[in-house]
Amino acid sequence: MSDLSVNSILDASGGATTTINGFTPTVSNMAGRNKIINGDFRIDQRNAGAAVTGIASTRYLIDRFVLNIGGNGTFSAQQSAVAPSGFANSQLFSCTATGGPAVMYFGQRVEGFNLQDLAYNTASAKTITVSFWVRSNKTGTFVLLVSNTSTSRDIGKTYTIDVANTWELKTLSFVGDTASAIPNTTAIGLELKFWLSAGAGWTSGTLPATWTAQLTANEAAGQTVNLADSTLNTFYITGVQLEAGSVATPFEHRQYGQELALCQRYYYHKVWNSYPGASVGIASGTSILICNVDFPVQMRAVPTLVITDRSGTVNSVVNVNNNVVVGFTKSQIWETAHGIASIIGSASLTSGVGYGFNFTATAEL
Repeated sequence: MSDLSVNSILDASGGATTTINGFTPTVSNMAGRNKIINGDFRIDQRNAGAAVTGIASTRYLIDRFVLNIGGNGTFSAQQSAVAPSGFANSQLFSCTATGGPAVMYFGQRVEGFNLQDLAYNTASAKTITVSFWVRSNKTGTFVLLVSNTSTSRDIGKTYTIDVANTWELKTLSFVGDTASAIPNTTAIGLELKFWLSAGAGWTSGTLPATWTAQLTANEAAGQTVNLADSTLNTFYITGVQLEAGSVATPFEHRQYGQELALCQRYYYHKVWNSYPGASVGIASGTSILICNVDFPVQMRAVPTLVITDRSGTVNSVVNVNNNVVVGFTKSQIWETAHGIASIIGSASLTSGVGYGFNFTATAEL
């Protein structure tokens, strides 16, 4: 049975209007339907649009999106202004050294709390639809895999890029999983994996058309493109949307401030080139900084904190009275998902003096 009832009615002018589940959808009255955060790649806290080069191992790039890569050459990645109509940005991958095919997929891990309306592990489990814009010089077949990490189950579909260097809109629907739940926690619920290259170890099986126990050989079966086979290769993606139901609706363009706050639940940094402006703690003795740093939003979990001085040197703070850099290797942090209260470390601080520092706080899935 379809998850969405789609009908046509006549509007006041006599034209046909599509209704979904009994109401007429518009971009404004279907807010919150996209489970993907930053699907238009506007927010780039880590790199501010600059290229990340020499990528050969797994890392987060533009906010909320992670690249898993190994044994597959090297790549550069950056926020790009090349985008289809209605979008300002995309994620660009460029091959800088050939290799593979091996492991290379890109995607997002969605928090379990945000997926409970899908009703997985019940007879009412909802179909989901993933839509996105894609462009590459490489034509051929690609794989999109959806994984339930907590239960080690997958479902996948192939799609093709038909025309080189041309934006194409893709829409893929996946049946709901009636036999396996999504955790109602801050852990990973579902993960989208856009395969860009896959060796025989990931393609020798059969791509699961229904929810199936994970098997490495099945994960990218059907993938024919190896994005790492030429340094001329590029891949762009934007407009990534995951929503309940079998009908793809227009991309949900959230306000910039909303999107930034959603991203800051998982990653936040406070970085300036000079003081004042960075966070400041008051030394209590020679090895404790008493702080009062509030994160702009509650983070998903207690984050991993990296402290730097104004030049970006890790494990350093700056005396705000004389601008002298002092080494400070943290050993314990009194913090919550809301902010930082104090930091204990190995240092030679002067009691009662203020010390400034920049930091990154990471609570990614």
